[in-house]
Amino acid sequence: MKVTIDGQEIEVEAGTTILQAARMIGGESVPPAMCYYSKLKGSGGKCRCCLVEVAKGSDADPRPMPKLMASCVTGCMDGMEVNSKNSDRVREARQSVTEFLLINHPLDCPVCDQAGECDLQDLSFEHGKSKTRFIEEKRTFEPEDIGPNIQLHMNRCILCQRCVQVADQLTDNRVHGVMDRGDHANISTCISKAIDNEFSGNMIDVCPVGALTDKTFRFKSRVWFNKPYNAHRDCDKCCGKTTVWMFGNEIQRVTGRKDQYHEVEEFICNECRFDHKDPADWVIEGPRKFDKDSVINQNNYTRKLETVTINTEEGILKGREQDRKKISMSAIPLQNGKEEQTNNTNA
Repeated sequence: MKVTIDGQEIEVEAGTTILQAARMIGGESVPPAMCYYSKLKGSGGKCRCCLVEVAKGSDADPRPMPKLMASCVTGCMDGMEVNSKNSDRVREARQSVTEFLLINHPLDCPVCDQAGECDLQDLSFEHGKSKTRFIEEKRTFEPEDIGPNIQLHMNRCILCQRCVQVADQLTDNRVHGVMDRGDHANISTCISKAIDNEFSGNMIDVCPVGALTDKTFRFKSRVWFNKPYNAHRDCDKCCGKTTVWMFGNEIQRVTGRKDQYHEVEEFICNECRFDHKDPADWVIEGPRKFDKDSVINQNNYTRKLETVTINTEEGILKGREQDRKKISMSAIPLQNGKEEQTNNTNA
């Protein structure tokens, strides 16, 4: 069936969501997503960042949908027409959603380890406002220790619930979840139990903000100072395919390989992530390519760089002929200049 998004038509299979169809098209028409994760079943429908306007329901029922729809959980229909980037209603709605997400979020980007690869930073840069209307006191939570490898900053959490779904779908014994309700809702282990299952580190990779960070990398370095390389090792617990972030000859951290939408290609185990920081443990394949523009991608020699042409002196001095004469003063004889200077002195 055919679907049109921002004037671009594409054929998709039945069961495809609007967000998935937009990602097939690519470009600026792709809605932002903070809770949807293609590798996790049942994700989406929570953050409302991916709202779109359905101007035409389908060929069978061409009536527009009266409300903006969450593209991550709305299926495509044959003949559907969707407005994403070019809709004023959508832009206003995304600005409002971004404002709500930032209401309780602390302004600690300068000290946050997620800075530089944070989806909320990208969202606020594109749809955020320079001033806030929120004058009340921000919601805060007491620090909680959930284990030796993962640092939980509940004040930064936007309750996307990706970490809960990772634990549900990758492990047998989940010990954390969403506690309480309303503005008191938070991610916790309820009885302060440590999260120590073998795939718990993937909670760090799927977190779109700095709520879950790597304790072994905490405050060590900014991500844009590290060079990411694809690497692999023989592992009997996971695929062993990772991205190692190196500063010189030192591996600062190990993460799963992510695509342009910051989603991991394959989940990795804690042994690969935390226990192997020696370059000798890995087979380095080469520098990691990033399709999405970011601070990590700057000065990465895998990018296609345009040839820099330096203009010669002849090109710099382009202009009218009389301007060149004024600059060089070639039209004024040197002897006349000396005589005139002598006469002025005698006078």
